[in-house]
Parts: sequence; C-alpha cells; structure tokens
Amino acid sequence: MSVVAEPLLIAGQWQPARESLGAFRARDPSTGQEIGPSFPICGATDVEAALAAAAAVADELAAAEPERIAAFLDAYADAIDADADTLVALANAETALPAPTRLRGNELPRTSGQLRLAAKAVRGYAWTQPVIDTGAGLRSHLAPLSKPVLIFGPNNFPFAFNAIAGSDFASAIAARNPVIAKAHPSHPATSRRLAQLAHAALIGAGLPAAAVQMLYHFDNTLGLALAADARLGAIGFTGSRAGGLALKAAADRAGVLCYAELSSVNPVFLLPGALAERSEALAQEFFASCTLGSGQFCTNPGIVIVPEGAAGDAFVAAVSAHFAAAPPSVLFSQGVLDHLQRGVGALREAGAQVLAGGAAAEGPGYRYSPTLLKVDAATFLANPQALQTEAFGPVSLLVRAAGIEEMAVLARAFEGNLTGTLYRAADGGDDAAWMTIAAALRPRVGRLIASKMPTGVAVSAAMNHGGPFPSTGHPGFTSVGMPAAIRRFAALHSYDGVPDALLPFELRDRNPGRVQRLIDDRWSIDDVERAP
Repeated sequence: MSVVAEPLLIAGQWQPARESLGAFRARDPSTGQEIGPSFPICGATDVEAALAAAAAVADELAAAEPERIAAFLDAYADAIDADADTLVALANAETALPAPTRLRGNELPRTSGQLRLAAKAVRGYAWTQPVIDTGAGLRSHLAPLSKPVLIFGPNNFPFAFNAIAGSDFASAIAARNPVIAKAHPSHPATSRRLAQLAHAALIGAGLPAAAVQMLYHFDNTLGLALAADARLGAIGFTGSRAGGLALKAAADRAGVLCYAELSSVNPVFLLPGALAERSEALAQEFFASCTLGSGQFCTNPGIVIVPEGAAGDAFVAAVSAHFAAAPPSVLFSQGVLDHLQRGVGALREAGAQVLAGGAAAEGPGYRYSPTLLKVDAATFLANPQALQTEAFGPVSLLVRAAGIEEMAVLARAFEGNLTGTLYRAADGGDDAAWMTIAAALRPRVGRLIASKMPTGVAVSAAMNHGGPFPSTGHPGFTSVGMPAAIRRFAALHSYDGVPDALLPFELRDRNPGRVQRLIDDRWSIDDVERAP
C-alpha cells in the first residue's frame, strides 16, 4: 500500500511529487518516535521542475518594483507572527526545543524581525551600494543575480535559518532572486507551514508565484547534481563541513556561488585577571552557554583556554561539577547523536581526558550527557587539527596554558572560526595580555568578542556571522545582518556612458528617495551636480 505524502510547492502550486523515491516522517527527539504526516523524497523529475520554474521567473522577479518585494517580506513577517501558536507547536514537536523561551520568546520574533529588516533594506536600497563617478561617466550598483538561489536549511534553527523563512531566504528574496528551499528533514511540518504562509504572501504582493518553491528531501547525489547546474545563481548552506564542502566543490565546477557555513569551535580565552576576579561566575556562564539548546549552536564555546594556577584550577573544578550534575541533553536526531559520539571519540583518541559525561544517556529519544574534556597545551599543539574536531552538542574541551605567551601560541594554532572570545578583568589589568592574544586571534575569527560567551548572535547591520575557512566558505560575507547578508546574492553592474533616463533608479542624477550614494568619493543623499 503506497503512502500518500504531503505535496510539494513547485511552479507556484501545491502538487504531489511526480517522481517520489520514498517518504519520511519527522521524529520527536525526546522519544525517537515518528510523528506527523509523510513527506516525499523527491526524484530528478521534481527537482528539474522546480529549477526550471524558478529560472523561468528570474528575470520577471529581478525587474519587480522594490516596493512589491518589501511588501511581500513585511506581509510574510506579519503572517508568521499571527500564526505563532501553530508554528511554535510544530517546531517544538519536531525539535524538542523549549517552546516559551527559545521558540516563541526568541527565535520566532527574530525570524519575523529579519524579514522586516530585509524589507527596510529593500526600500532604502541600502544593499545596492550605488557608486557614481561623474568624471569618468561611470555608475555601478549591486543588482539581482537573475538566477535562482538554492537554500539548504539546518537542523538547529527551525525558524531563524529555515530555508523558507530564515536569513538566507530573506537575503535572496530581498536581492530579487527566486528561491528553491530545501527543507531540513528534522522539521518538515514546520517548513511546510512556513511555505504555506510565504506562498500566500507572495501571491498577495503580486509577485511571480514560482518565485518561492519548497522541496522537502532528496538524496545527496541529486543534491550535488543540482548544485552543479549552471542555471543556479547561488547556494546558501548551513550544516556539516562534509556536506557543505561537497556542495561547494560541485558548485565551483559550474561557476555557481556557494555561501556555506560549515563548522566552528569558537575558542574562548580566560585571561588571568578575569579568572581571579570572578572564577565561579565564569564557570556558570560557560556551562550555561555550552548546554544552551543542548549545545546545538554553531557558536557553541567548543574550546576554552584556561591558565594554569589556583584560579584556573578553581574554574575547572567548578565547571566539572556543573557538567557532572547536569541532566542528559536531548539532541535533534539519531544522526546528531552519532556524529557527536564520533566527535568525542576523536577528541579522546587525540589525548583529551574526560572530566564529566562522555557518553550517550539511557532513556527514550536521542540523549547525551553534557561532556567536559581537558588537555594540556603541549598535547593540543602537537595535534591541533584533531583536537579542533567539532563536537556538535553539549561538549567542550578545556586547554590548560602556562601563561600569556603560550596562550598566544595556542591562538595561532586555531583554524578559521566564526567567533573568538577573550575575557578580561574589569580593572584593565588584562589589557596588555588582551592585545597580545587578540593580535594572534583576530585573523582567525569573524567576530572578536569581549567578556561574553559567543552563543548570542544579534541581528544587526554590524554583525558578522561568518569567518575564515573552514568556518565558512568565504571570509568576506555574513549570513546574519541586513543589508550585508543580502549582498551575497547580488552581482555588480556597471554602466558606462548610459543616458540618465535609462539608468536604474538609484543611479540617476536626481535622488528623490534620498538613497545614500558614493558620488565622486563622497557619501551623499543629494542629487548629482553637473557642471554648467
């Protein structure tokens, strides 16, 4: 007896899969039991239909009035807020993330807020960076790719990074590119509901119905073939390093841009004065950050460098007690649990000693004990690659360092990361040490943080949620924060001697929208002044 699976959103219509290679259901992470309806695993026919439909409307969407794009983003944000009860219930069932605090109190308003910030950037042309050189007769700005963007959503943010609602989605649409959303199989019902809201808002804004499409799942081979299709303009990916690098390699062969967030251990350095000043408070702060959301954050503090000595010993003892007393954490899936076990095993094989936890926990679902490991600096420096293995979950490695010089050496041994943190004494006593270590750490992280844990990622125009390889595939771009995140999905268009009436709106002499433009090396909102 065949399974009737949920329809796909392709070419502006909800329709059954034409070539289903099977079906899957979500699982409740707290029990491991299947829940909800069945969703199709797409074959090549459906993937081709989605790509062809998106490519067919790319030029129409690129030519759409910015106000229509902004109206869609605002309407979608309003629809998400209005449907909060349904969305939070679905996401809670599929991820086991706390409903009142994490999902409703934080992630859902962040998601609608991102969409509204994208709308604001569209109305103000902030992402286009207009430049005018009156002497050379040249004008340039960032413009749509005029090709579809394929977005892969991760497992750990059912709203804020969802392929059909998150920052990548908002950025690609703001740049007026069609989106093919590949939902994460950990939360398909949540993604389906978001897609329903997005589709209705799209139609209401008068935009092409095929500008937003939803596929729930397909196998890796088909995903790599899609990534290598030159009809795509770009890929937005958040997930495992292995998966992201495979997609990037396929995309590179076809000249498709691939913006991939891959992995990060986010080193945290505790300077001596800070430890002496507030060791117990730092222990509690670190433990809370490491176990927040069961440690399933790409900005989880995965390695903490602790000075040797009495204050460092007290910190290690306090943290060990916190980890040992903590109940098991519920993880998203069996795959996350398996990956975490392999990661902890790799750390132990490389010489790390378990101080607390270190094993899967008994009980239903996917559970793992919060885990703390320790290694000395010499061992870390002898095998830095293996000891930087990301353990995605409530796990962190302490590295004991003899002094500031050794901490600086450790900083230079880190590969590219999303964040790097230095805790300093409030009285400024650590500032000289800060400068030494920060100089070594700064080129290796996207965001340098002072005296707070890295798990908070503010949606701000000044945010960088990116970093050097292998934390991401490109050090110059961020996946959070408007308008910078939008610019990933844009092309630089230059106009040479083109008459004013034929130029894009924000490059013309008159500037009724008061757009910030770089005119002859000076930022201005004025009209272009022409010599008499």
